Amino acid sequence: MASKKIALIGGAGFIGHNLAMALKREGHEPFIVDGLAVNNFLSFVDSKVKNHKFYRAILNKRIDLMYENEIEINVQDARNYEALCLVLHKANPDVIIQLAAVSHANLSNKNPHATFDHSLRTLENALDFSKPEKSSVQHFIYFSSSMVYGHFEGKDVTEETECKPIGIYGTLKYSGELMVKVYNQVFELPYTIIRPSALYGKRCVSRRAGQIFIENAVEGQDITIHGDGSDRLDFTYIDDLVQGIIKVIENENARNQIFNMTYGESRTIGELAKILKDHFSGIEIHYKSKDKLTPDRGTLRVDKAKDLIGYDPRNPIEEGYPKYIQWYKEIWKELT
Repeated sequence: MASKKIALIGGAGFIGHNLAMALKREGHEPFIVDGLAVNNFLSFVDSKVKNHKFYRAILNKRIDLMYENEIEINVQDARNYEALCLVLHKANPDVIIQLAAVSHANLSNKNPHATFDHSLRTLENALDFSKPEKSSVQHFIYFSSSMVYGHFEGKDVTEETECKPIGIYGTLKYSGELMVKVYNQVFELPYTIIRPSALYGKRCVSRRAGQIFIENAVEGQDITIHGDGSDRLDFTYIDDLVQGIIKVIENENARNQIFNMTYGESRTIGELAKILKDHFSGIEIHYKSKDKLTPDRGTLRVDKAKDLIGYDPRNPIEEGYPKYIQWYKEIWKELT
């Protein structure tokens, strides 16, 4: 496969930095554009944020790893159209991966203006730059979310399932999908839309459920589950997602497609908590009411990605979550 120059907008985040390093190993030329504001350094300046020093240390680890791998980092706010275009024109990418977003449903509902600004405004700017008459971009990859489906009406969904998002986050993600598809209709910009779910793994600071469970456990605190523990999520280890995105970039069958990109088998939050209890003695679990804007979910079928591009997720929670727990124990001891 010929080497491609790949711009990761919002690429200093959890997905982006892991993806950039994997792309580099595969012989591609990733470079990052990121304002380091959303769920990054500027989010942890406030000393009232829990474990803010720990998170900043993890973020520094990300930057150090990217420098060690000779990955170019451009600190630039993607909401600034002229500045973003200047950076992208200079780099002349073959592929753009749009990652910039507020990546948390609860935060999105609390601050819809910021979510729109960092999610759709940045997407609009990246799409406009990518028009064929303006650039040499051959492929635009947009990160959406399983939240676009809203409440699952059955045990699983496919890419053909009707999207009925609830809340700010899922609705804006679905709006982004429509924007990407219309740029293909009007300007013939090739695209791929990715719908991940319940991601976890090294150097995440997003405080998703799996991370909060481990962090409470290493601090000797109890765990709180919203709901009765029977809610199901398609937990996805970061390495599986990253390898799937590389296949999207390298396989022509991915053009103008939407892919669920998860492990492909939902598990209950209670099952995840049980794995945690196997690694931490004396942890108690408490239950509280579930947020009404949290949809009932399940399995995202990944047959399409397996058939078209050879997607091959290999980390069920019995394998991925213990790896994450072990890493967290080690990094907690090192940084605190």
